[in-house]
This record gives sequence, structure tokens and C-alpha cells, in this order.
Amino acid sequence: MRTAKPIPAELRAWAEQRIGSAVDVRDVSHDRPASRVWALECSHGVRRYVKVSPSDTFFTRETRAYRHVVPALGQGRAPQLIDSRAEDLALLLTAVPGHPVPATNLSAAEQRAALLQAGTLLARLHQAGEIKGPDRIEAGTALGLAADGAEKHLARAGDRLTEPERQLVRDHADRLSRVGPVPVGFIHGDNQPRNWMWSRPIRQLALIDYERTRPAALVQDLVILAATEWLDHPDREHAFLQGYGRLLTDAERFALRCLIALDAVNCLAWGPDHNDPEVTARGRRSLDRLMRKDRP
Repeated sequence: MRTAKPIPAELRAWAEQRIGSAVDVRDVSHDRPASRVWALECSHGVRRYVKVSPSDTFFTRETRAYRHVVPALGQGRAPQLIDSRAEDLALLLTAVPGHPVPATNLSAAEQRAALLQAGTLLARLHQAGEIKGPDRIEAGTALGLAADGAEKHLARAGDRLTEPERQLVRDHADRLSRVGPVPVGFIHGDNQPRNWMWSRPIRQLALIDYERTRPAALVQDLVILAATEWLDHPDREHAFLQGYGRLLTDAERFALRCLIALDAVNCLAWGPDHNDPEVTARGRRSLDRLMRKDRP
């Protein structure tokens, strides 16, 4: 059973200076040591959140995203940043209506509406702001950096992969490093249903959690979906891409397959070490499917 993490007194005082007295504070962190999030119920019936980022990098990415990228999604489609406290890596955020999609029993019609809206919101994020200067350089090197990380993930995974599986990952990393030009922009970085909030009364989706938002190849935002939600469900992929507003280019399709292989070994390295059976299963499923097909 997970032990609740109390909010530090100085963070509660800082938040209450900005939002007023909180009548209740609940730990709503994910079941991971680095996750620290609290819901504050205010006396006037409004909920706010305090989030402590796991690292300086995540804090910088998320605060930048809320200030310069997230507004492109539209009113009520993402939390808003009320304030930040750099010395504690803390963010004070508004709430959005709804519940995470995996925790909501969606009807078929709601599921299609959620997928359409998820595609639309991601397209808005991907098109937010002009990518130039250092951001363009970072985005242009993203796939190469992902390919370069393969050996690190293989080392961490150890004997959880067979030698043929290790070679398959290396083959895909090599091909990824030589993929031609692909569209770039700001990506969400953790685009998956757990970060999609569905409000049933208004049939509206919102997107949360921007600590991994950064300039990169846009196709990198589709890896988790391709390895989970779209797997054996082409109708879900079709609905999402309909909302997204375009089909993937040939180069993106090829890059996506390579990225799925790298995601698989990362999952098999990270999942067992953090006792996360869902992530581990995603990695094993992806790798098994790739092994059954011709290698690149």
C-alpha cells in the first residue's frame, strides 16, 4: 500500500499566499518515488495543484511549456500556470475538468470523440510557435540522440533481451540515425491516455503533464500510442489522425517503427527495475512483434 506524501509546510504556505486558504490537501502523486503532486481544495470550492518536478530539466521544460506552448491548446484544454517556485522546482496549477481516460468507462462514441480531440490538441501543440535557433537545432538532432541512446538502454536491460533481440534493436537504431527529414516542433513527450482528461458532462478532452515538452521530431509523440492504443485497432489510429489533421509521411512511418524498437528496450530496462508490469509488458509485446517481422 502506497504511503501518502505530506506536502512540505513551506510549499503549502507559498501556494495559500496565492490561492487563499486550502481546506483540504491530498497527495495525488503517481505510485513512483519521484512523483510529488498535491491537490488543494480551496474554501471557495476551487481545486488547485502543487507539483514538484523531479529535476531541473523537467521544471524548466514544464514552466516554459505552460508559458509559451500550452496556451495554443485553448481555454479549458490544459491546466494554467498560476506561479512557480524555482528553488523548490514547484509549480502551482489550475485544474481541468474530467478524469484520466483509463479510469473512465468510455462508450464507443465517447472513445471516438476522445481520440479525435486528442489528435486535434496534439496538432495544436505541435504547431505552437515557430521553431528556430537553438530549438530547431535541438529538434533536428532528436532522432539521432534517440538512436545514440540504444546502447545505454541495452546495457540497462542486460539479459532481459536475447542476442537476436539486441541485434534487432541495434539495427533499428542504425536506421533511425539515417532517416531523412521529418516534421519538427514542440512535442508533449508523454502523449498517452493517462494524460488525457475526459469530462463526460461537456464531452471535452484536456491534456495534462508537460514536464517532457521540448523541441523534437513530431513523430516521437506517437510512439506510445502506436505501441499500445493503436495496436490491432486501426480504427483508433484513424480517429486520432483524423483529429490530427494529416497522415504521417513515409519517413515518419519508418522512424516510428524504429522508435518503437527503442521504446521496447527502454521499457524492458525501466519497467522491471521500477516494478512497473504495464511498462514491462509494453516493451516485451513490441519486441516480440518486431521479431516476428523482417528486420530493417
